[in-house]
Amino acid sequence: MVIFIHGLWLHASSWEPWITLFAEHGYEAQAPGWPGDHDTVQATRDDPGSLAGHGIDDVVDHYAALIAELPGKPILIGHSFGGMIAQKLLGMDLAAAAVAIDAAQIKGVLPVPLTALRSAFPVFRNPGNAHRAVSLTAEQFRYAFGNAIPAEESDALYEQWSIPAPGKPLFEAAAANFNPHSPAKVNTSNQNRGPLLLMTGGRDHTVPEAITRSTLKQYRHSSAVTDIMEFPDRAHSLTIDSGWREIAEAALAWLKNQSL
Repeated sequence: MVIFIHGLWLHASSWEPWITLFAEHGYEAQAPGWPGDHDTVQATRDDPGSLAGHGIDDVVDHYAALIAELPGKPILIGHSFGGMIAQKLLGMDLAAAAVAIDAAQIKGVLPVPLTALRSAFPVFRNPGNAHRAVSLTAEQFRYAFGNAIPAEESDALYEQWSIPAPGKPLFEAAAANFNPHSPAKVNTSNQNRGPLLLMTGGRDHTVPEAITRSTLKQYRHSSAVTDIMEFPDRAHSLTIDSGWREIAEAALAWLKNQSL
């Protein structure tokens, strides 16, 4: 079983091409939404209040409950904050393996590049957004997600998949290194967890390569498999844009190498 976990500003249905591809390779796959997500993009846009106020722990608990109903540990594939959630669940021994794609920064990661701050500015500009759901404009989406693809493609992806996102996880991640009990803390020293693959896009504004490489260093005290894979010309839209198959097939090849 493979569970796909989306990040902020994308609906779970954006994983549909991945689910189809993984099914063709023999995997049973699903992409449950976050707490408050509706079944469709439009329904979620129409009810942003249902997303507001949900933090990292809420999302982790939500997926942990779903995993508890499965007959065995799933493989987790997460993008952005979904990548952070996948790492937390892997560290809790709730997954057989995890692929974290352009994953949001976990506790202990120090680099905060200016592009990451600008990508998150629509949330950070108002402290009250910690309790709200915030939408991006098409222009903001192009900067945060679509900076490595044509503007027309970015705008089309925005119209197809973009939804409001709770601001709370961003504030929690930003304060992680000042909070000893931060929900962004991951058990990176777990020796017995399943393998982890970190994927990074070299042109990502939202989660620049420096964040992913710093994340890799957090796992230095664990002997469990921790790999990194870079796609130099890709940005934060790499799971949904016209080049998504390259990323998906790389994840499939890695899973095969792990005998999963």
